[in-house]
Amino acid sequence: MNPSIVWMIIGMAVVTYIPRMLPFLVFKGKELPPFFQGVLKNVPFAVLGALIFPSILLIQEGNLLFGAVGTVAAFAIAFLGANVILVVIGAISVLSLYSVFFM
Repeated sequence: MNPSIVWMIIGMAVVTYIPRMLPFLVFKGKELPPFFQGVLKNVPFAVLGALIFPSILLIQEGNLLFGAVGTVAAFAIAFLGANVILVVIGAISVLSLYSVFFM
């Protein structure tokens, strides 16, 4: 392997590691205010929504009903109190069944 590629990979690893480790060093032994704790607990749901929403409108070659079924399934499962992974797995399962029986 080319040495410049190896150094590039090492550099990218260091640049990625620093911003992930800094919060642990800065906030070590400190507790965040309740407001920030609440905000940080909702970040995974916000990111998941931002990543998935555009795909809802463009899914399955323009079949908007397919995206709507998946969205309704995900909202229903999330409303029941499931965590993020179960919501994703549940929506995929519902869409798999939908595609077998209705497509």
